Formats: sequence, structure tokens, C-alpha cells
Amino acid sequence: MQITVLGAAGGAGQAIVHELASRGHDVVAASRSAEDRPWSAGVAPLATDLTDPGQLAAACEDAEVVVMAAQVPYSRWDIELADMVERAASAAAVVGARFVMVDNLYAHGSPGTPISEATPEAATTRKGQLRAAIGQRLLARHHAGELRVAIGRFADYYGPYDGSSLLNQLMIQPGVAGKRVRTFIADDQPHTFHYLLDAARGFATLVEQPEADGAIWILPAAPATTQAALVGHLGDALGAPVRSSRGSPAMLWVLGLFSAEMREAREVVPQFDRAYETDASAFESTFGPIEVTPHDQAIAATVAWGRAVSS
Repeated sequence: MQITVLGAAGGAGQAIVHELASRGHDVVAASRSAEDRPWSAGVAPLATDLTDPGQLAAACEDAEVVVMAAQVPYSRWDIELADMVERAASAAAVVGARFVMVDNLYAHGSPGTPISEATPEAATTRKGQLRAAIGQRLLARHHAGELRVAIGRFADYYGPYDGSSLLNQLMIQPGVAGKRVRTFIADDQPHTFHYLLDAARGFATLVEQPEADGAIWILPAAPATTQAALVGHLGDALGAPVRSSRGSPAMLWVLGLFSAEMREAREVVPQFDRAYETDASAFESTFGPIEVTPHDQAIAATVAWGRAVSS
């Protein structure tokens, strides 16, 4: 199968590209810095500016499936994200390719109960409402017959290939560097964390299964855990206890005075101050189970990656 992954140099993009290539697909890895990355056999890197219609069209040419894995920083969501997704979906429609959207759970808000496909899109934050509107627009285009769309949603994640995820930045990278690690808001609440390579297997399933079209899917993950438990796994992987402290809402508010990204992150506090779990039973009953990695093993693999890239 010929697949184009847009945003291929990001963490999710890289993981999805490598997973698809490992399954024997021909993959175009499209992003501004795609040609600076090491890729495996079967991957054709293509330097692509997703704001340039000509470059976007060239990246999607001949694709049977287009995976939209590109993201923008929190502070630019309002101005860039919806238009970027719309351009990518239109490029897929022109060539008759299926469109698989890499999405998060923000549209569902923080209901305090496990999030499934049936959970209402009841977000009260700007980010959540924007994500809901983007997903609804894509599904409306699907139902209008303009293009075929499948949306995969996953929770906060960590793992190889990505230095920008919350857990990688606050916990794993400082731990590898021998520094104090931070948990975020509350370290004792059960929370679904996706290991990035598990999420990539979920997205690859949506790519390979046309019956995924026309729907939103919650991707499988290891059972929910707490940030405190992850700190324990990190110490085990490093071979020594780690020093940790908790980032509070008050600290986030102060940091937001100096950083646009931290200011925007205030909206996600309700995802961490209470239980935040997912229910992927619909995915598993439709497509069968996929391999998910226990958190102790996933943390150890991410530590090994962190040590390799920092050496």
C-alpha cells in the first residue's frame, strides 16, 4: 500500500512511519525536516511545507492513504490547526485517498469516567472545542461523500522519537540527565498514558482497515496508572531512585506569565487533577486486540532511547 504520512518528523509521525514500513508498506515521510531523519527501508522522505498547496499535493500524489500526524504548538492552535487539517484533507480528497486523522481526547473534556467513542464531546475549553469542531468537520465531509475519513484518538503519550510530550519533557529526559523529575498537577490519579509505539500500531490498524472509515476510534493502551507509579518505573529503569516534585496549578499559572505554551497548558489541568481513563473496547471488538506494552517495559525502552540520543 502507498501511504503518505504528513508531519512525519514529529514523534507520532515517526512512530507511525516506522510501524507502517515494518509492515511492508511504501511510505512517503513528509515534513519540513523529513530529509534530516534516518528512515528504514521502504520510506521515501520528502521535504514538505504543509502550508504550501503545491508541496502538499506533491506529497499526497499516488497515495492510497494519507495520515495526518502534523501538529502545531499550543499557542498557534487557534490560528493554524483547523486550516492545516482542512488543507491536508482536501489534498487527500483530490487524489481519492483515505484520510486517517491523528487526534487526541480533548474534544471529550474531562468527564471523570472512562472515555469511549460514546462519550459526549462536551469540552468547555477552547482547545477541546476546536478539536471537536475539526473532527465534526472531517466526518461531515465523509458523510457528504467528499473523502473517506477515520479518526484515531489517544491520550497523553510518551516513548521514543518524541522529545516534546509532557512525560518525556517533565519526567524521562530529566531522569536520564540525572536531574529532578516533575509530575504534573496530581501524581496519584489513575490516568491513561499511551506508549507511542502502541499508538502507532493502533493507527496502522486504522490505515489498513477501510471499515474504520466514517468513525472515531479510541486506541488501545496499557491499563491506566498514576504518575507516581511511572516515577517508580523510571527509577527501576535508571537503576537508582529519582528525585521528584509535583508541578502545581499555581506554578503553572506563574510560568504562564512568561511562556505562551505554559499559559495555554492551563486548560489541560482538568485532565490531570482527577481520574482520566479510556475505554478502547469498541476498537478491540472491531479489529481485534493489538499488542500493548506494560508501562515498566515501555519506560525502560524510552529510557534506552533517551540515553542513545543524548550520548
